[in-house]
Amino acid sequence: MRRIFIFITYLAFFLTLILPFSSIVIGAFQNGMGDFFDAIKRGESIHALTVTLIIVIIVVFLNTVIGILLSLEIVRSTWMPKWLRSFINIVIDLPFSVSPVIGGLMIILLFGPTTVLGMFFEHMGVKIVFALPGMILATIFVTLPLMIREIVPVLTELGTSSEEASATLGAGPIHTFFQVTWPSIRWAVSYGLVLTIARAAGEFGAVLVVSGNIINQTQTATTLVYQDSVDNDTVAADSIALLLGLLSIIVLLLLEWMKHRKEGKFHAY
Repeated sequence: MRRIFIFITYLAFFLTLILPFSSIVIGAFQNGMGDFFDAIKRGESIHALTVTLIIVIIVVFLNTVIGILLSLEIVRSTWMPKWLRSFINIVIDLPFSVSPVIGGLMIILLFGPTTVLGMFFEHMGVKIVFALPGMILATIFVTLPLMIREIVPVLTELGTSSEEASATLGAGPIHTFFQVTWPSIRWAVSYGLVLTIARAAGEFGAVLVVSGNIINQTQTATTLVYQDSVDNDTVAADSIALLLGLLSIIVLLLLEWMKHRKEGKFHAY
């Protein structure tokens, strides 16, 4: 019976991961290396990859700052009532429980061209929906919990004794954070960063809704794969998908390396 379960596990792993990724690799190179590189070097691909890179950089920066501050507020704040803390936790987990498409739709309903906020920002010269800001907001919506859910458990387990001792010795909040809190949460922040990069680069549903998928304007790598598939350009779709797949593999390897390095540091102590 044990061997049957092991066989089923390996079979499921092969059918859900190895086989699909192998088909992408084969599809990307089915016409040779030339067509693969042509698909990567075309204008649409360069633009889509550039937009994806811009989104990832901005989202990672904002998620790091907001995630750390909000995590500290959730765990360390003394003024926050229990019901408000529970409500914030529910809101943070909202992207895990709703479809990213719903998140994109909410952004359109809030910042669409016919809404009050949308007209206000357009009057200020800033277009949100069907532009880069809306795509960034949509990506933040789906990735923000990744950072917070890495930091909050560490802060909770850490407690406040070390920070209180630092404050007692006369250290200010900023000094206490960088000398006491940061060394304890830096690995959690690193995990959150890597997961955020992977999720931001691979986001599709929310970005597709708010971007309009306009060629050479608001396309990301994932929406370009979708467009190429619709246009039956399978080589181009598989080529971009392969790049995203390789990024995912790099992320997994980086996470594994960070895990081993963290465990090694703990064993050293």
